[in-house]
Amino acid sequence: MKEGIWNSKTLEEQDTDVLEEVKSENQLIVFNDDVNTFDHVIACLVKYCGHGFVQAEQCAYVIHYNGKCSVKGGSFENLKPICEALLDQGLSAIIE
Repeated sequence: MKEGIWNSKTLEEQDTDVLEEVKSENQLIVFNDDVNTFDHVIACLVKYCGHGFVQAEQCAYVIHYNGKCSVKGGSFENLKPICEALLDQGLSAIIE
């Protein structure tokens, strides 16, 4: 007897879970304030975060219009001195 489409064996699909360690990257967040100018925020992002002028300017606009912006990602150890430098310059920043 020939196996046709109606007589074929059903293959079972098995789901397997793979546990994978996911290292979540910390984010350096800068908040909007009523004190610092766009020029100052841009200069700080260029100097301390290594942004190009255009990237720093875009982040400054996001900070202004959204109230905050993630300006840099990385390990806590790498972000801590940058965050401290931004705080020393009068910006409001945290690491999440």
